[in-house]
Amino acid sequence: MNPQALMDGLITGSMIGLGAIGTTLTYSILRFANFAHGEFIAWGAYFALAVSGALGYLSGGLLLPIGPFSFGWSLPIATVVAVGLTAGLALLADALLFGPLRARRSASIILVMASFGAALSLRSFLEFVFTSQPAYFTKSLQIAMRLGGGLRATPDQLLSLAVAAVLVACVHLLLTRTAIGRSMRAVSENPQLSGVVGIDVRGVVRTVWMLGAGLACVAGVMAGLLVQIRPQMGLDLMLPLFAAAILGGIGSVPGAMIAGLIVGFAEAFAVQLVGAEWRAAVAFVILVAILLLRPQGLFGRAE
Repeated sequence: MNPQALMDGLITGSMIGLGAIGTTLTYSILRFANFAHGEFIAWGAYFALAVSGALGYLSGGLLLPIGPFSFGWSLPIATVVAVGLTAGLALLADALLFGPLRARRSASIILVMASFGAALSLRSFLEFVFTSQPAYFTKSLQIAMRLGGGLRATPDQLLSLAVAAVLVACVHLLLTRTAIGRSMRAVSENPQLSGVVGIDVRGVVRTVWMLGAGLACVAGVMAGLLVQIRPQMGLDLMLPLFAAAILGGIGSVPGAMIAGLIVGFAEAFAVQLVGAEWRAAVAFVILVAILLLRPQGLFGRAE
């Protein structure tokens, strides 16, 4: 077994885990599987690409590269802006589509089908605006560094892992140590009772949309930086996201990240053992196995 598969799985799993956090929070609080979440990943990457390109053009090349990384200061700045834009897109989708459906007390299956429609619309519009051609944040080539034990990684890959770890820790602290986090957990347990005791349920819903979309944006930027940017990138990650969210346990942030790593490792080893063409099937097998053997996931509670 090639030990480099461990590093590949770690990198892939960190991207899946970040996206899965938004998926699991949306499901635990809004009570439906949002299949448009993957499109926030793609839109976040393209928002960052557009803003980074604009900053590079306006600065006239003054935003210099950062140390050993393949990008300059325009990308971190663009990522912050893109997080805000992606959060705004999620709020817009909720205001125009999901909010009215919730107000009518529509069944969960209606919300799920609406998310399918939203995903198709967002993906098609993204392809119309940016075309289907792959794009890149940078064309610079990096030499992978030796880490020991046969492992190699580029500075961009190591930075992505560090950013993912910091974000997961921050979200966990947000949910466990802050007032909004306690409100989110209360709404997750009982939305009606939470409203009765004075919790701003609408504010919690808005926070969940913004938080999930922001993390999806960062995952999209990571994927774009380490691989490439395509309108279909959110669709490709959708099944692994749901596999990780269910495997980790609905509502568990650490569980989503750990499950994302498990799915990432499984995909990486599948590439080594049976070939890259079977990579997508791994997440499906994991998803079916968890639904059959432990529906509440690794860190979830049985209903």
